[in-house]
Amino acid sequence: MAAVLRTDRAQPGAGSIPAHKPDPGSVRVMVIDDSLTVRTVFSRMIDREADLAVVAQAGTAEQALMVLRSTKVDVVLLDLEMPGMGGLEALPQILETGGGAQVLVVSSLTADGAEATVSALRTGAADTMLKPRPGGFNEDYRGNLLGKIRALGGKAPPSQAAESRAPAAARQGKPKTPKVLAIGASTGGIHALNLFLRRLPASFDLPILITQHLPESFIPVFARQMETAAGRKAVLADEGVPIKARRIVIAPGHGHMIVRRGGGEIVTGLAHHPVRSGCRPSVDPMFETLAEVYDGHVAAVLLSGMGRDGTDGAERIAAAGGGIYAQDEATCAVWGMPRAVAERGIAWAVCPPEELADRVAASAAVTGGQSWR
Repeated sequence: MAAVLRTDRAQPGAGSIPAHKPDPGSVRVMVIDDSLTVRTVFSRMIDREADLAVVAQAGTAEQALMVLRSTKVDVVLLDLEMPGMGGLEALPQILETGGGAQVLVVSSLTADGAEATVSALRTGAADTMLKPRPGGFNEDYRGNLLGKIRALGGKAPPSQAAESRAPAAARQGKPKTPKVLAIGASTGGIHALNLFLRRLPASFDLPILITQHLPESFIPVFARQMETAAGRKAVLADEGVPIKARRIVIAPGHGHMIVRRGGGEIVTGLAHHPVRSGCRPSVDPMFETLAEVYDGHVAAVLLSGMGRDGTDGAERIAAAGGGIYAQDEATCAVWGMPRAVAERGIAWAVCPPEELADRVAASAAVTGGQSWR
């Protein structure tokens, strides 16, 4: 990609599989990039860890698909811009051939890179990372990369593993009829969001608020894709943006979306305070302010993502009588955010995104009509 010097482009068929075998239980990683330098740097970063192992490398998408047919991989690091078949074009085949492997897209943050990367996330890639300029592969970058690989490979950090417990049974009864739908998502969430929004009936007219963890430069592209998926207008939250029926409001990348009453209507605002999850934008401020302003008449959905962002706000909505809906483990790239509310027993349903859409539509007394597909 443009952010990395390309003095070492791979020749057709270039690539290797390390001779050593990974330890049992290690996260098995494949690096797909046409730069030998990038492949080497990533491999050295990863192979220093006892619980991670690079089991394959490929300089082209074509070679990667051949290797995936015979090599078990848990996480794929994928460059999108390569000679021959590009990463975005190859992604559906990588997901199919990889047998459940999660894909981490390594992308630059240019406008063109944002368009391609968000398209990859919509298609099924789980997460994205900036590919730094030469010299930018420092310890901070390495720590972020290894954290994402472990999360995608199912290796929860010790702090999360210690708190984990079996999911509680879904709540019984009926939540308050929602007047607004709020969705929080992170790693793997864009693909889930597309499935969810396309499943909502055309007659579903509640306002939809979305907080998705993404780099700020990706948000405008993300908003356009949400418009297409939902078949309705999407705008970015700012001070005084009215919350209206049949409209999506999306948290910008530089602040938390909050809601309040102003001038006789309900509007959005922006907040920048630190939150417990460390995320910006964070799901919690959105959920917390919605619980108060709408007196619990909220349908809150948590989709795939690592960590626990949204849990505190979801508890506030549940305490006010609102409905909490969580994506299930089997369909999540990372079952972190939805797992937290499932384990606390505050979710009315824990199921795949399409079924969550059905449950939310039913809670709003919306039936029939054509789904957006």
